[in-house]
Amino acid sequence: MARKTVLAFGLAAIAVPAMAQVVPDDQGPPVAGLDLPANLQIFGKADPNVRKPTAIVNDYVITGTDVEQRVALIVGLNQLRLNPEEMNQLRLQILRQLIDETLQIQAAAADKITVDKGEVDQSFSRVARNFQRTPDQMRAWLRQIGSSERSIKRQIEGEIAWSRVLRRRVDISVSDAEIAAMLKRIADAAGTEEYHFYEIYMNATPDRANEVFAQQQRIIEQMKQGQPFGALARLHSQASTRATDGDLGWVRLAMLPPELATHGGQMSPGQVAGPIEVPGGFSILYLAETRKIATADPRDAKLNLKQLTITFAPGTTEAQATSRAAQFAEATKSMQGCGDAERVAGLIGAEVISNDTMTIKQLPPALQELMLPMQIGQSTQPFGSIDQGVRVLVLCGRDDPREYVPPSPDAIRERIEEQRTNLRAARMLRDLRRDALIEYR
Repeated sequence: MARKTVLAFGLAAIAVPAMAQVVPDDQGPPVAGLDLPANLQIFGKADPNVRKPTAIVNDYVITGTDVEQRVALIVGLNQLRLNPEEMNQLRLQILRQLIDETLQIQAAAADKITVDKGEVDQSFSRVARNFQRTPDQMRAWLRQIGSSERSIKRQIEGEIAWSRVLRRRVDISVSDAEIAAMLKRIADAAGTEEYHFYEIYMNATPDRANEVFAQQQRIIEQMKQGQPFGALARLHSQASTRATDGDLGWVRLAMLPPELATHGGQMSPGQVAGPIEVPGGFSILYLAETRKIATADPRDAKLNLKQLTITFAPGTTEAQATSRAAQFAEATKSMQGCGDAERVAGLIGAEVISNDTMTIKQLPPALQELMLPMQIGQSTQPFGSIDQGVRVLVLCGRDDPREYVPPSPDAIRERIEEQRTNLRAARMLRDLRRDALIEYR
């Protein structure tokens, strides 16, 4: 039942402050549980100095250095290019994340739960390996980008401590009847198409429609320049899914608003659509992948590949690179299967790498679409860039996925337990925030 602990390096959600000083009479239904006047006036103005990114949480001081080092970590890992306004938003997001992290560690201490330094060091080493670095190399890289080993280790400590709090405090029971009902729903939906969408939604009143539309166009341009969709969703989206990179999860088109469903049904994995006008605002939609419920997914096929790569020396002009890439394409077009890859690579000075563990699903979406219809011995079109080199993939073998096997009752039980544990965790964290003494500096 233990909640899975993953070092996510996520960004906290954005809170958009209200700017109007006087609220008109036409405000819709009253807020449940609050005795609010229909026409209210705000006395005084918010002091921007109160929003500096430092805080004291139950006597624990979060310094400006703590915030800046975590910001540098997020920017470095995601290779973000943010304007000053976005950077200020990110600092406030990180401050909220550090406050939650501190509350989680304090909750563990109140339960007499400790996290051994050796455990944190081991997790740090695993994180370094995930980024193909040794611990010493990871420390040097963190210093280079303006972050620190301490910042990562603090996040690791918070995640381990919180997972142990949940194991101790949360007791989830799932009945056999619930499991049977879930398995029946899966069987009844067999063959139905599902889509894994991500969304950036932004509110837009009629007088701000053009402004928001233009802002979403700029966001799409940032994506084209390599900015991660998830980071942009956390910075700009005003939907509840912003906390999870805009992830809508696996949905059927009928579950989406008609405007999104119309565009979503015409998209291929890896495509972005938008800005799309929806009730109340505009959305940017990204389709990660598709599947059919309770059927074998062809993207689970395991591939045996050879990759041929040519690189360009520093100073190579675009014309020179284009000419050599054309020669590369011509040479690989006449290649006779994988057995001929080394000979062709020798003729054009390419490097050959073999891989027999990758599935189609692990490839970028554009390459997935190229690979699905390919036969043994065929090769892709050249792809890449001057900076990173141009590549061709040759299909040497394919092990198609086995027929679909329904999840076991234990797997269903674990999935339901994890969902409910996460809901309980969110409520517990909300209660910790409510009871905490937090002083902003």
